[in-house]
Amino acid sequence: MDISVYRPGELTATDRAAWTALQSKAHLNGSPELANPFLSPEFTLAVGSCRRGVRIAVVREDGEATAFFPFQRTAFGVGRAIGLGLSDCQGLVHRPGFTWDARELLRACGLAVWEFDHLAEGQAPFGAHATGTFPSPVMDLEEGYEAYLAQLRARSPKFVRSTFAKERRLGRAASDVRYVHDERDPAALRTLMAWKSAQYRRTGRMDRFAHPWIIQLVRRLFHTRSESFAGNLSVLYADRKPIAAHFGLRSERVLTDWFPAYDPAYGRFSPGLLLHLHMAEAAAADGVAYLDLGRGQKQYKDSLKTREIPVSEGWVTRRHPVAFGHRARRAPVRALRNTVVARPELFEPADRLLKRMGQIRSRG
Repeated sequence: MDISVYRPGELTATDRAAWTALQSKAHLNGSPELANPFLSPEFTLAVGSCRRGVRIAVVREDGEATAFFPFQRTAFGVGRAIGLGLSDCQGLVHRPGFTWDARELLRACGLAVWEFDHLAEGQAPFGAHATGTFPSPVMDLEEGYEAYLAQLRARSPKFVRSTFAKERRLGRAASDVRYVHDERDPAALRTLMAWKSAQYRRTGRMDRFAHPWIIQLVRRLFHTRSESFAGNLSVLYADRKPIAAHFGLRSERVLTDWFPAYDPAYGRFSPGLLLHLHMAEAAAADGVAYLDLGRGQKQYKDSLKTREIPVSEGWVTRRHPVAFGHRARRAPVRALRNTVVARPELFEPADRLLKRMGQIRSRG
Protein backbone atom coordinates (compact mmCIF):
# COMPACT_ATOMS: atom_id res chain seq x y z
CA MET A 1 0.00 0.00 0.00
CA ASP A 2 1.17 3.54 -0.82
CA ILE A 3 0.24 5.36 2.39
CA SER A 4 0.80 9.06 3.14
CA VAL A 5 -0.08 10.69 6.46
CA TYR A 6 -1.27 14.30 6.58
CA ARG A 7 -2.17 16.91 9.14
CA PRO A 8 -5.72 18.23 8.68
CA GLY A 9 -4.58 21.46 7.02
CA GLU A 10 -2.47 19.54 4.51
CA LEU A 11 -5.36 17.58 3.00
CA THR A 12 -5.95 18.86 -0.53
CA ALA A 13 -9.31 19.84 -1.97
CA THR A 14 -8.94 16.97 -4.46
CA ASP A 15 -8.50 14.44 -1.66
CA ARG A 16 -11.44 15.87 0.28
CA ALA A 17 -13.62 15.56 -2.83
CA ALA A 18 -12.49 11.96 -3.34
CA TRP A 19 -13.29 11.15 0.30
CA THR A 20 -16.77 12.66 -0.02
CA ALA A 21 -17.37 10.80 -3.29
CA LEU A 22 -16.57 7.48 -1.62
CA GLN A 23 -19.15 8.23 1.07
CA SER A 24 -21.78 9.39 -1.41
CA LYS A 25 -21.56 6.15 -3.39
CA ALA A 26 -21.15 3.84 -0.38
CA HIS A 27 -24.78 2.67 -0.30
CA LEU A 28 -24.63 1.82 -3.99
CA ASN A 29 -21.50 -0.24 -3.39
CA GLY A 30 -22.95 -2.33 -0.57
CA SER A 31 -21.33 -0.42 2.30
CA PRO A 32 -24.05 1.97 3.59
CA GLU A 33 -22.30 2.23 6.98
CA LEU A 34 -19.52 4.29 5.33
CA ALA A 35 -22.01 7.11 4.66
CA ASN A 36 -22.13 8.00 8.37
CA PRO A 37 -21.26 11.68 8.95
CA PHE A 38 -18.83 10.77 11.74
CA LEU A 39 -16.69 9.25 8.96
CA SER A 40 -16.75 12.45 6.91
CA PRO A 41 -13.80 14.77 6.24
CA GLU A 42 -15.79 17.62 7.82
CA PHE A 43 -15.96 15.85 11.19
CA THR A 44 -12.26 14.99 11.11
CA LEU A 45 -11.26 18.55 10.20
CA ALA A 46 -13.51 19.95 12.92
CA VAL A 47 -11.93 17.70 15.55
CA GLY A 48 -8.52 18.70 14.19
CA SER A 49 -9.32 22.35 14.82
CA CYS A 50 -9.99 21.59 18.50
CA ARG A 51 -7.56 18.78 19.39
CA ARG A 52 -3.92 18.02 18.81
CA GLY A 53 -2.61 14.91 17.13
CA VAL A 54 -5.26 14.56 14.42
CA ARG A 55 -3.93 12.90 11.30
CA ILE A 56 -5.35 11.45 8.07
CA ALA A 57 -3.74 8.50 6.32
CA VAL A 58 -4.49 8.45 2.59
CA VAL A 59 -3.99 5.17 0.73
CA ARG A 60 -3.31 5.49 -3.00
CA GLU A 61 -3.32 3.00 -5.83
CA ASP A 62 -1.78 4.12 -9.13
CA GLY A 63 -1.81 7.65 -7.77
CA GLU A 64 -5.53 7.62 -7.00
CA ALA A 65 -6.84 7.99 -3.43
CA THR A 66 -8.72 4.79 -2.59
CA ALA A 67 -8.99 4.92 1.22
CA PHE A 68 -8.95 7.46 4.06
CA PHE A 69 -8.11 6.63 7.66
CA PRO A 70 -8.56 9.49 10.18
CA PHE A 71 -7.09 9.03 13.66
CA GLN A 72 -5.65 10.80 16.67
CA ARG A 73 -2.23 9.99 18.09
CA THR A 74 0.02 10.91 20.99
CA ALA A 75 3.75 11.53 20.80
CA PHE A 76 4.29 8.00 22.11
CA GLY A 77 2.32 6.35 19.29
CA VAL A 78 -0.95 5.70 21.10
CA GLY A 79 -3.69 6.00 18.50
CA ARG A 80 -7.41 6.46 18.92
CA ALA A 81 -10.36 6.65 16.59
CA ILE A 82 -11.10 10.21 15.61
CA GLY A 83 -13.26 11.79 18.32
CA LEU A 84 -13.12 8.67 20.52
CA GLY A 85 -15.76 9.07 23.25
CA LEU A 86 -17.86 11.36 21.05
CA SER A 87 -17.95 9.65 17.67
CA ASP A 88 -20.64 7.02 17.06
CA CYS A 89 -19.05 5.55 13.93
CA GLN A 90 -15.37 4.85 13.25
CA GLY A 91 -13.19 3.16 10.68
CA LEU A 92 -11.59 3.49 7.26
CA VAL A 93 -13.50 4.92 4.29
CA HIS A 94 -12.56 3.01 1.16
CA ARG A 95 -13.45 2.05 -2.39
CA PRO A 96 -15.42 -1.16 -3.05
CA GLY A 97 -13.39 -4.32 -2.61
CA PHE A 98 -10.44 -2.61 -0.94
CA THR A 99 -8.60 -4.72 1.63
CA TRP A 100 -5.82 -3.76 3.99
CA ASP A 101 -3.50 -5.16 6.62
CA ALA A 102 -4.37 -3.50 9.93
CA ARG A 103 -0.88 -3.72 11.46
CA GLU A 104 0.78 -2.54 8.26
CA LEU A 105 -1.51 0.48 8.29
CA LEU A 106 -0.63 1.22 11.93
CA ARG A 107 3.09 0.95 11.13
CA ALA A 108 2.73 3.47 8.30
CA CYS A 109 0.86 5.82 10.66
CA GLY A 110 3.51 5.53 13.38
CA LEU A 111 1.05 3.88 15.79
CA ALA A 112 1.74 1.16 18.33
CA VAL A 113 -1.98 0.73 19.04
CA TRP A 114 -5.28 2.01 17.64
CA GLU A 115 -8.31 2.00 19.93
CA PHE A 116 -11.93 2.11 18.77
CA ASP A 117 -15.33 1.88 20.47
CA HIS A 118 -17.82 2.33 17.59
CA LEU A 119 -16.20 0.46 14.70
CA ALA A 120 -18.48 0.35 11.66
CA GLU A 121 -19.71 -2.94 10.28
CA GLY A 122 -17.68 -4.41 7.41
CA GLN A 123 -14.23 -3.35 8.66
CA ALA A 124 -12.91 -6.92 8.75
CA PRO A 125 -9.16 -6.15 9.17
CA PHE A 126 -9.98 -4.04 12.24
CA GLY A 127 -12.93 -6.17 13.34
CA ALA A 128 -10.64 -9.16 13.79
CA HIS A 129 -9.24 -7.30 16.81
CA ALA A 130 -12.61 -6.42 18.36
CA THR A 131 -13.20 -7.38 21.99
CA GLY A 132 -16.97 -6.94 21.81
CA THR A 133 -19.81 -6.13 19.40
CA PHE A 134 -22.91 -4.20 20.44
CA PRO A 135 -26.24 -3.18 18.87
CA SER A 136 -26.77 0.40 17.75
CA PRO A 137 -30.52 1.10 17.35
CA VAL A 138 -31.78 2.71 14.17
CA MET A 139 -34.96 4.43 12.98
CA ASP A 140 -35.24 3.04 9.44
CA LEU A 141 -36.51 5.68 6.99
CA GLU A 142 -35.48 4.04 3.71
CA GLU A 143 -39.10 3.56 2.64
CA GLY A 144 -40.31 6.89 4.05
CA TYR A 145 -41.77 8.15 7.29
CA GLU A 146 -45.17 6.49 6.94
CA ALA A 147 -43.52 3.10 6.41
CA TYR A 148 -41.39 3.69 9.51
CA LEU A 149 -44.47 4.62 11.52
CA ALA A 150 -46.27 1.51 10.30
CA GLN A 151 -43.39 -0.65 11.56
CA LEU A 152 -43.48 1.15 14.89
CA ARG A 153 -47.25 0.70 15.22
CA ALA A 154 -46.98 -3.00 14.42
CA ARG A 155 -44.34 -3.51 17.08
CA SER A 156 -45.67 -1.19 19.77
CA PRO A 157 -49.16 0.20 19.04
CA LYS A 158 -49.70 1.39 22.62
CA PHE A 159 -46.50 3.45 22.55
CA VAL A 160 -47.47 5.18 19.30
CA ARG A 161 -51.00 5.97 20.53
CA SER A 162 -49.81 7.37 23.85
CA THR A 163 -47.08 9.49 22.25
CA PHE A 164 -49.43 11.14 19.77
CA ALA A 165 -51.97 11.63 22.56
CA LYS A 166 -49.32 13.58 24.47
CA GLU A 167 -48.73 15.73 21.40
CA ARG A 168 -52.44 16.59 21.29
CA ARG A 169 -52.39 17.41 25.01
CA LEU A 170 -49.36 19.65 24.46
CA GLY A 171 -51.27 21.46 21.71
CA ARG A 172 -54.13 22.14 24.12
CA ALA A 173 -51.91 23.17 27.05
CA ALA A 174 -49.40 25.38 25.20
CA SER A 175 -49.52 28.01 22.49
CA ASP A 176 -47.51 28.24 19.27
CA VAL A 177 -46.40 24.58 19.14
CA ARG A 178 -44.14 24.18 16.12
CA TYR A 179 -41.15 22.22 14.91
CA VAL A 180 -38.07 23.59 13.13
CA HIS A 181 -35.95 20.90 11.52
CA ASP A 182 -32.90 23.01 10.68
CA GLU A 183 -32.75 25.84 13.21
CA ARG A 184 -29.99 28.39 12.51
CA ASP A 185 -30.35 30.47 15.68
CA PRO A 186 -27.23 30.02 17.85
CA ALA A 187 -29.30 30.94 20.93
CA ALA A 188 -31.23 27.67 20.54
CA LEU A 189 -27.93 25.78 20.44
CA ARG A 190 -26.83 27.47 23.67
CA THR A 191 -30.14 26.49 25.27
CA LEU A 192 -29.64 22.88 24.22
CA MET A 193 -26.11 22.75 25.63
CA ALA A 194 -27.30 24.21 28.93
CA TRP A 195 -30.09 21.60 29.17
CA LYS A 196 -27.69 18.78 28.31
CA SER A 197 -25.11 19.96 30.82
CA ALA A 198 -27.78 20.05 33.54
CA GLN A 199 -28.97 16.57 32.52
CA TYR A 200 -25.44 15.17 32.78
CA ARG A 201 -25.04 16.62 36.27
CA ARG A 202 -28.53 15.57 37.37
CA THR A 203 -27.94 11.96 36.33
CA GLY A 204 -24.40 11.75 37.71
CA ARG A 205 -22.75 11.49 34.29
CA MET A 206 -19.65 13.29 33.11
CA ASP A 207 -20.63 16.74 31.85
CA ARG A 208 -19.24 16.83 28.34
CA PHE A 209 -20.03 20.53 28.03
CA ALA A 210 -17.76 21.26 30.97
CA HIS A 211 -14.94 20.77 28.43
CA PRO A 212 -14.37 23.93 26.36
CA TRP A 213 -13.06 21.97 23.37
CA ILE A 214 -16.35 20.07 23.05
CA ILE A 215 -18.31 23.33 23.08
CA GLN A 216 -15.91 24.65 20.42
CA LEU A 217 -16.35 21.49 18.33
CA VAL A 218 -20.15 21.60 18.45
CA ARG A 219 -20.20 25.29 17.53
CA ARG A 220 -17.87 24.70 14.60
CA LEU A 221 -19.97 21.81 13.34
CA PHE A 222 -23.14 23.90 13.74
CA HIS A 223 -21.67 26.34 11.22
CA THR A 224 -20.37 23.64 8.85
CA ARG A 225 -22.64 23.11 5.86
CA SER A 226 -22.32 21.55 2.43
CA GLU A 227 -24.47 19.43 0.13
CA SER A 228 -23.06 16.27 1.70
CA PHE A 229 -22.67 17.30 5.35
CA ALA A 230 -24.18 19.63 7.96
CA GLY A 231 -24.48 20.12 11.66
CA ASN A 232 -28.24 19.82 12.18
CA LEU A 233 -30.08 21.55 15.04
CA SER A 234 -33.74 20.53 15.40
CA VAL A 235 -36.03 22.31 17.85
CA LEU A 236 -39.56 21.77 19.14
CA TYR A 237 -41.10 25.06 20.30
CA ALA A 238 -44.08 25.78 22.53
CA ASP A 239 -45.18 28.98 24.27
CA ARG A 240 -42.71 30.83 22.01
CA LYS A 241 -39.63 29.07 23.44
CA PRO A 242 -37.72 25.83 22.88
CA ILE A 243 -38.99 22.86 24.88
CA ALA A 244 -36.88 20.12 23.23
CA ALA A 245 -33.86 20.21 20.94
CA HIS A 246 -31.33 17.97 19.30
CA PHE A 247 -27.98 18.61 17.64
CA GLY A 248 -26.55 15.94 15.39
CA LEU A 249 -24.68 15.46 12.14
CA ARG A 250 -26.20 14.80 8.73
CA SER A 251 -24.72 13.25 5.63
CA GLU A 252 -26.65 12.63 2.43
CA ARG A 253 -28.24 9.45 3.82
CA VAL A 254 -27.66 9.36 7.58
CA LEU A 255 -28.72 11.59 10.47
CA THR A 256 -27.03 10.86 13.79
CA ASP A 257 -28.66 11.19 17.19
CA TRP A 258 -25.95 13.00 19.16
CA PHE A 259 -27.08 15.57 21.75
CA PRO A 260 -30.83 15.45 22.53
CA ALA A 261 -32.34 17.23 25.55
CA TYR A 262 -35.55 18.90 26.68
CA ASP A 263 -36.97 21.30 29.24
CA PRO A 264 -37.97 19.19 32.29
CA ALA A 265 -40.89 21.56 32.91
CA TYR A 266 -42.59 19.99 29.87
CA GLY A 267 -41.60 16.42 30.74
CA ARG A 268 -45.17 15.16 31.11
CA PHE A 269 -45.62 15.63 27.34
CA SER A 270 -42.54 13.53 26.42
CA PRO A 271 -41.17 16.34 24.23
CA GLY A 272 -38.02 14.35 23.46
CA LEU A 273 -40.01 11.55 21.85
CA LEU A 274 -42.15 14.03 19.93
CA LEU A 275 -39.01 15.77 18.71
CA HIS A 276 -37.53 12.51 17.41
CA LEU A 277 -40.69 11.64 15.49
CA HIS A 278 -40.68 15.08 13.87
CA MET A 279 -36.98 14.64 13.07
CA ALA A 280 -37.70 11.31 11.42
CA GLU A 281 -40.49 12.76 9.31
CA ALA A 282 -38.41 15.71 8.10
CA ALA A 283 -35.28 13.61 7.56
CA ALA A 284 -37.21 11.07 5.47
CA ALA A 285 -38.55 13.90 3.32
CA ASP A 286 -34.92 14.97 2.75
CA GLY A 287 -33.94 11.51 1.53
CA VAL A 288 -32.24 10.32 4.71
CA ALA A 289 -32.19 6.50 4.87
CA TYR A 290 -31.95 6.14 8.63
CA LEU A 291 -31.60 7.99 11.89
CA ASP A 292 -28.79 6.36 13.89
CA LEU A 293 -29.68 6.50 17.59
CA GLY A 294 -26.22 5.35 18.68
CA ARG A 295 -24.94 2.55 20.88
CA GLY A 296 -26.22 2.55 24.45
CA GLN A 297 -29.17 1.35 26.46
CA LYS A 298 -31.83 4.04 26.74
CA GLN A 299 -35.58 3.57 27.00
CA TYR A 300 -36.34 6.14 24.30
CA LYS A 301 -34.05 4.30 21.87
CA ASP A 302 -35.79 1.00 22.51
CA SER A 303 -39.14 2.71 21.95
CA LEU A 304 -38.20 4.38 18.65
CA LYS A 305 -35.95 1.83 16.93
CA THR A 306 -37.08 -0.41 14.08
CA ARG A 307 -33.79 -2.28 13.65
CA GLU A 308 -30.19 -2.39 14.88
CA ILE A 309 -26.75 -2.23 13.30
CA PRO A 310 -23.65 -3.68 14.97
CA VAL A 311 -20.69 -1.61 16.18
CA SER A 312 -17.57 -2.98 17.83
CA GLU A 313 -14.92 -1.94 20.31
CA GLY A 314 -11.36 -3.11 20.76
CA TRP A 315 -7.72 -2.44 19.91
CA VAL A 316 -5.43 -3.15 17.01
CA THR A 317 -1.94 -3.58 18.47
CA ARG A 318 1.56 -4.11 17.19
CA ARG A 319 4.23 -5.88 19.20
CA HIS A 320 5.34 -2.79 21.08
CA PRO A 321 5.70 -1.94 24.82
CA VAL A 322 3.44 1.11 24.43
CA ALA A 323 0.65 -1.09 23.03
CA PHE A 324 0.91 -3.59 25.88
CA GLY A 325 0.88 -0.82 28.50
CA HIS A 326 -2.08 1.01 26.97
CA ARG A 327 -4.19 -2.11 26.68
CA ALA A 328 -3.32 -3.27 30.20
CA ARG A 329 -4.49 0.07 31.57
CA ARG A 330 -7.68 0.41 29.52
CA ALA A 331 -8.99 -3.15 29.25
CA PRO A 332 -10.13 -3.61 32.89
CA VAL A 333 -12.09 -0.34 32.82
CA ARG A 334 -13.91 -1.32 29.64
CA ALA A 335 -14.61 -4.84 30.85
CA LEU A 336 -16.12 -3.56 34.10
CA ARG A 337 -18.28 -0.99 32.33
CA ASN A 338 -19.60 -3.50 29.80
CA THR A 339 -20.37 -6.04 32.51
CA VAL A 340 -22.38 -3.49 34.49
CA VAL A 341 -24.27 -2.21 31.43
CA ALA A 342 -25.11 -5.71 30.19
CA ARG A 343 -26.52 -7.00 33.49
CA PRO A 344 -29.73 -5.30 34.77
CA GLU A 345 -29.11 -6.50 38.33
CA LEU A 346 -25.88 -4.44 38.27
CA PHE A 347 -26.84 -1.59 35.94
CA GLU A 348 -30.03 -0.49 37.67
CA PRO A 349 -28.46 -0.03 41.16
CA ALA A 350 -25.45 1.69 39.59
CA ASP A 351 -27.73 4.00 37.61
CA ARG A 352 -29.73 4.87 40.74
CA LEU A 353 -26.50 5.62 42.61
CA LEU A 354 -25.26 7.90 39.85
CA LYS A 355 -28.56 9.80 39.81
CA ARG A 356 -28.48 10.15 43.61
CA MET A 357 -24.95 11.51 43.44
CA GLY A 358 -26.03 13.86 40.66
CA GLN A 359 -28.88 15.21 42.79
CA ILE A 360 -26.52 15.83 45.69
CA ARG A 361 -24.03 17.54 43.37
CA SER A 362 -26.77 19.71 41.84
CA ARG A 363 -27.99 20.83 45.28
CA GLY A 364 -24.41 21.66 46.24
